[in-house]
Amino acid sequence: MVLAAAMATAQPWHVPPLREQAQIQQRWLQARLDNVLPALMKKHGVAMWLVICREYNEDPAFFSLASPTTLAARRRTIYVFTDKGAEGVERLALGGGSNGGLYTVYRDPENAGREIMGDSQWATLRRIVEERKPKNIAVDISSTHAFSDGLSAGEYRQLEAALGPEWMKRVIPAELLPLEYIETRLPEMLETYHSMTEVVHWLIARAFSNEVITPGKTTSQDVVWWLRQQTQNLGYGTWFHTTVRVQKPSNAKVDMLDEAAPVVIERGDVLHVDYGLSAMRLNTDTQHMGYVLRKGESEPPAGVLRAFRQAQRLQEIVLERLRPGATGNEVLNSALAQMRKEDINGSVYSHPIGDHGHGAGPLIGLWDRQQGVPGRGDVPVIPSSWFSIELSVRAPVPEWDGKELFIGMEEDASVNGAGKASWVLRRQEKMHLVR
Repeated sequence: MVLAAAMATAQPWHVPPLREQAQIQQRWLQARLDNVLPALMKKHGVAMWLVICREYNEDPAFFSLASPTTLAARRRTIYVFTDKGAEGVERLALGGGSNGGLYTVYRDPENAGREIMGDSQWATLRRIVEERKPKNIAVDISSTHAFSDGLSAGEYRQLEAALGPEWMKRVIPAELLPLEYIETRLPEMLETYHSMTEVVHWLIARAFSNEVITPGKTTSQDVVWWLRQQTQNLGYGTWFHTTVRVQKPSNAKVDMLDEAAPVVIERGDVLHVDYGLSAMRLNTDTQHMGYVLRKGESEPPAGVLRAFRQAQRLQEIVLERLRPGATGNEVLNSALAQMRKEDINGSVYSHPIGDHGHGAGPLIGLWDRQQGVPGRGDVPVIPSSWFSIELSVRAPVPEWDGKELFIGMEEDASVNGAGKASWVLRRQEKMHLVR
């Protein structure tokens, strides 16, 4: 019995030491630059791609193009990617370092090999463009996708002055190139992501147990800060503040949007958590449900379980429709149509995830936009991408005199290279129980 309890609480995975993390991430970066980027430049007909940004005002694509030891753009960094056909994609860095030998760095030969900066950067860029004569020059400007809109107004003006009107005629919005580059997941990333998700499930199971919660004493904020502290203690970061919400069977109203108010957790309460980890420039996003057993209960009331199963069914409906080629809005509309056919009262607001929490790629609804999201929901699902299947269901609970219960669930899923969607780890099959 003691051994079983110890195994149940054993940490499933330890984040590697920083040096090992950097080595793993560097291999990922090289694979993305060697394999993902050339294919996408050809797919979108981009001859030259410029990523231009300054220190602390980095392009959203920058950290997906830079080594893990590169923590900011250097003064001004200009990355120049040129499709040279059979030779592959040439990668140049005008400012900044080689990122472990992955970029050819331009230095100032007339100034003791120091970094080029200022006017010399722009003059060098002009010379590179004139030598390579690309048919088009893609830059990160977009009114639709933040991930494709990293070129600042000030840098654009200097680019315009440097290239002149003739070359500026060839400048086009990169749009889908940075979006899909950031969105594309390498198969070798999945093992680490699977392990991170195991840790998430393990921590939530502990948070929604008597290890952390004493009914009648512990508050929702106690659980929030326990999770935040565990996250830090274990060497992880996070990309959003954890929330724990409490719903009570009584008529006492608990505002589901007032996440900061400490609510005492009592027997008969339903618990909801939204929690995520960050490590190695990857991010998770998970929502689980829990229940605090009353004396004599061994499981939640039937009405609570019915609502929970409805949310599980809605998860299945969305996952079944998550297929390459379908746009986010198409996935949403199809899922909602099936949901209504099965008489489920729910909402779907799923999103890509990976290098960013709310990641690059198609939105599948927003919690307050169930009619679809113009632009951001109109791009298609692509193979080798990850999604957080995020949704909710509302249902009356007979044991609560018909009071409506909110069930919010979220699990990370992977669309593999062949286009099949599946859970990264597994979904929550049973509600967590506090005894």
